Amino acid sequence: MKKLLIAAALILFLGLIAFIWWQRGLAPADKNNNTPKIFVIEEGSGVRQIANELKKQGLIKDQIVFFLLTKKLNLDKEIEAGSFRLFPSMTAEEIAKELTHGTLDIWITIPEGMRAEEIDEILAKDIPTYDESWGPLLEENEGYLFPDTYLIPRDTDISQIIKTMRDNFDAKFATLNTSKTDLSKEEIVTLASLIEREARHAEDRPKVASVITNRLDIGMKLDIDATLQYALGYQKDEKRWWKGSLTNEDKAINSPYNTYRVAGLPPSPISNPGLASLEAAVYPANTSYIYYITDKSGTNRYATDLEGHQANIEKYGL
Repeated sequence: MKKLLIAAALILFLGLIAFIWWQRGLAPADKNNNTPKIFVIEEGSGVRQIANELKKQGLIKDQIVFFLLTKKLNLDKEIEAGSFRLFPSMTAEEIAKELTHGTLDIWITIPEGMRAEEIDEILAKDIPTYDESWGPLLEENEGYLFPDTYLIPRDTDISQIIKTMRDNFDAKFATLNTSKTDLSKEEIVTLASLIEREARHAEDRPKVASVITNRLDIGMKLDIDATLQYALGYQKDEKRWWKGSLTNEDKAINSPYNTYRVAGLPPSPISNPGLASLEAAVYPANTSYIYYITDKSGTNRYATDLEGHQANIEKYGL
């Protein structure tokens, strides 16, 4: 009987300690501190990482209690990425609930090779202040809307978004040694926009760049599908901007972007390239390639003459 009493007392004691620990962890980190702090959650952050950062910034008392609380309230899967205005005087539960809504800023990811209209669709979906007037302004900046992940204020306007993307572009472009090429800045960006659409793998970018520059040097038409896809615009039946299979009729359309008819680079960029494609435009591989095809696996096959090009077409079933 004595052992049972001791065990019961021990259980009660441990329960009391756990209760005190839990209640302490739920309490505000500093109930008298109403100074706001901007807390940022990056895309892909887990609850453990978020809890540790909240503790580090003095917003909660106990990261383990916070972690368990989000599980208990089923909030762990609802926490959003973005920035939040939090106070040390908030309880752990108030902070947990705040992190599930009402971000001050929103994470937006712009993949490489998108055209302005595709970026417009992303902004329309994710930015509360979006307006249809944004589309034409984005199109005016085609090629310079640098692909990256941005933390954008919920109440932003298009001028600020474009400035943020263009400032990022300028910073990346400044890292290039453009003395290595005779191309102008506009031509570099236009060439990079073609490379971005034509090269699926990193190792192909300099090689695709070499094919394009080799053709430009001898005055040969580029015959690039991506430029024609850009000219054709949105495909309602395919529900996408880049048409899948091009026909001979497509290749005959009258457009300055139709490089099957018009020699030289198109008049402006056809997509928004990343740094690797900009680098390839400035530093193309030193090859004699004039032709390439992309096989069914997405691998590029290169040739220095028409005979080799035809052999690649037959070999890879295109």
